[in-house]
Amino acid sequence: MRPENWHLTEDLDDFLSRAGDFLRSRPALNTVTLTVTDALRRRGLRLYGAKAPLFGVLDDDGVRAALLHTPPFPAHVSPLAPQEAEALAVRLAELGRPVSGISARQDTAEVFAAVWQRLTGTAGTIHQRQRLYRLGELTVPEPAPRGRARIAGAADRELLQRWYREFHEAVGLDIGVDPAEWADSRLAHGGATLWEEADGTPVAMVAATPEIAGQVRIAPVYTPAALRGRGYAGAATAQASRAVREKGASEVLLFTDLANPTSNGLYRRIGYRPVADFAVWRFGTDRSNRSEGKR
Repeated sequence: MRPENWHLTEDLDDFLSRAGDFLRSRPALNTVTLTVTDALRRRGLRLYGAKAPLFGVLDDDGVRAALLHTPPFPAHVSPLAPQEAEALAVRLAELGRPVSGISARQDTAEVFAAVWQRLTGTAGTIHQRQRLYRLGELTVPEPAPRGRARIAGAADRELLQRWYREFHEAVGLDIGVDPAEWADSRLAHGGATLWEEADGTPVAMVAATPEIAGQVRIAPVYTPAALRGRGYAGAATAQASRAVREKGASEVLLFTDLANPTSNGLYRRIGYRPVADFAVWRFGTDRSNRSEGKR
């Protein structure tokens, strides 16, 4: 495996023409790349930061993997064999392309981080371990909490913005996009579900990405701290998951933080099943190294 097998470009159209079929053939493992490139295509290449994104395709007698890097976020890459991960690290280092971190399946991330440290002298630390889940047979939590689910509308725009900010603060993530723009994007496709009490007061939020390649990813799920432990998030997630499946999504996915056993247990009870474990590494100590909030 040669580093030159990695074709790197800042041209999104070129990347999608090369990697599109590959990404769609593995929609679960490539959910982040699919949804982020779709957002970049619709909303502009500087959506996540001032620097141009970098895209990569590993082509060795056919496309084998894809790279997405939207600075200042960690680079995100498809599952790789050890020699493929090493070739990517060498390629990026040779080109002098700075990388603040890596987000990938756990084995891929570990190899890349070790090679990156050897090549650049930049130490890496694991910031978060994640698990990707796929919805199997949906089970609605019982007993259901009081209230009902509804799709957020224009009148909820300020609430969505506030809860989007609060979610990132609660989990220690930097905000990926402007909260107003994020709220507008979810409202545009009916991608935000609220659980509200009998009097109409919203108490939890579940958002979902637009469908692409048959997959939809639930992100984020948020209940204000004072309202947790009452079943709102589970009920809202079940209803949002059912809705996107009824709209035709063949894959309903979500990521969890493995350090949070409560959320992992909740999603398993609803019917989500593990697909793969991922890891997010940070390189160096620069505060601009941002966590990989699933966008």
